[in-house]
Amino acid sequence: MSSAGGVRSALHSLPSYYGANVAMKAAVPAFLLLIAWLLAQPFYVNSDISAMIPDSAISEGSSRGLVLAEVRRAARGLDNAVASDVITEDFARNARADFNDVTARLKEAGQIVTSDITQPVLRAAQRYRVLAAAGNFYMTIAVILVAIVGALWALRETNAQFRARNTVEKGVQAILIAAASIAILTTVGIVLSLVFNTIEFFKLYPAADFFFGLTWSPSFSGRGGSSELGIIPLLWGTFYISFVALAVAVPIGLFAAIYLSEYAGPKVRAVAKPLLEILAGIPTIVYGLFALLTVGPLLMSVFGDNGFGIMKAGTAVMTAGLVMGIMLIPFVSSLSDDIINAVPQAMRDGSYGLGATKSETVKKVVLPAALPGIVGAILLAASRAIGETMIVVLGAGAAARLSLNPFEAMTTVTAKIVSQLTGDADFASPVALVAFALGMTLFIVTLGLNIFALYIVRKYREQYD
Repeated sequence: MSSAGGVRSALHSLPSYYGANVAMKAAVPAFLLLIAWLLAQPFYVNSDISAMIPDSAISEGSSRGLVLAEVRRAARGLDNAVASDVITEDFARNARADFNDVTARLKEAGQIVTSDITQPVLRAAQRYRVLAAAGNFYMTIAVILVAIVGALWALRETNAQFRARNTVEKGVQAILIAAASIAILTTVGIVLSLVFNTIEFFKLYPAADFFFGLTWSPSFSGRGGSSELGIIPLLWGTFYISFVALAVAVPIGLFAAIYLSEYAGPKVRAVAKPLLEILAGIPTIVYGLFALLTVGPLLMSVFGDNGFGIMKAGTAVMTAGLVMGIMLIPFVSSLSDDIINAVPQAMRDGSYGLGATKSETVKKVVLPAALPGIVGAILLAASRAIGETMIVVLGAGAAARLSLNPFEAMTTVTAKIVSQLTGDADFASPVALVAFALGMTLFIVTLGLNIFALYIVRKYREQYD
């Protein structure tokens, strides 16, 4: 306002744009530097630490990357132990500290130490803590300086003739583009993390045995060398339970959607639809307990020793499939209901005008027109079924087997991912790393389902374009 002589109309932009320009040029470069530093620092630190690890410290069946993971885990353990006053900072930095003593103290402090910390790992962990602390300190100074320089730069260019509105709008557009790219970058990051750890796994375990093995028998002894890690039984259990769940959810959910959208009155719809969608808000652990305490015993009373005699325990494919199907009903019904309601009323009126009945209109006009969207709803339910964990753990058991009997206990890929990443397994062993290979396989299977569904959608859409 001073540069414009106090005349508001002499400014090129509104005063708020000049303030926004200063804020943006102070915050955005500093934030970008922060992100770049956080991404680059681990590479520098890992490179420095890797040079401290001699080849003799890498045991057979392990790799340098896995030893570096042990170093980072030990460094975090030292940080947590210092923060909880279990050990002093001087002891954590002491280069002459006995590694057996450090291992014992970390275990007493409740830190996760999967094996005894060796001397090279302890020295590398101490060096890691020093580099990480120094990096964070210098990062803070650099970010503050960049923010101050950006603010001074924006203040210097602030005058009545400066096109602040144009600059701010271009900056905001760039920020929006960056925000829209986060989803893509997140997906890429997830895939890369799976790929790198999967590669580490296949360095320790044959890929052919993993993909074509018919036995799942992990061993927590040593480095997992005696394990049999065939994925076929897990995939079979995943698809079998998902098939049972979809066999329950798709007919009930689709029929409910047709009734709510085509037959139910406004009062019934206003009550029935929210009640149906309550099922989607129930935590999966509650469904798991329902399967364990109610559905399992109920099936046992019918198909157990006192009934048909084909069911040995309450945990079975049928138990988990039925409960998971109940959980998926609102996914199918709610989405299908919205999709059916989106079919233009003119198509229904045309059908009625040609003499079709309501049921004929639903079967031959509404459902074919809504079919691509309904396929998408079923795909969402299938993806939800494949990724479910708690219902499987509590309702289906933990047995990895190949069987056609739906009243036997089986397990899924997701349940085993959880079990492999918990317990006392050494992270450097294939028994723990197999979780990433399982996750990568599940990702590829889900991607294949999406591609197949997209093909079906496009094929049927061609008939109605």
